[in-house]
Amino acid sequence: MKPDLNAVTAPVRVLRMGGICHKIGLKRSTIHAMVASGKFPKPFQLVPGGRAVGWDERTVDEWLAERRVSSV
Repeated sequence: MKPDLNAVTAPVRVLRMGGICHKIGLKRSTIHAMVASGKFPKPFQLVPGGRAVGWDERTVDEWLAERRVSSV
């Protein structure tokens, strides 16, 4: 099935580590530890075989929403 090019969708925004730290208010070392323990989404490689990684902002927003719900 072909994608609907007329559909209105939010653009995909990729956050790098600095953006993640700013968005959720945690330090790099904490984020690395949480990823390693499975408590935060894993990043994906931006270039196959490269070192640069990022997170889809929607995934991070969903993670934040789950934290809000579970803290109530």
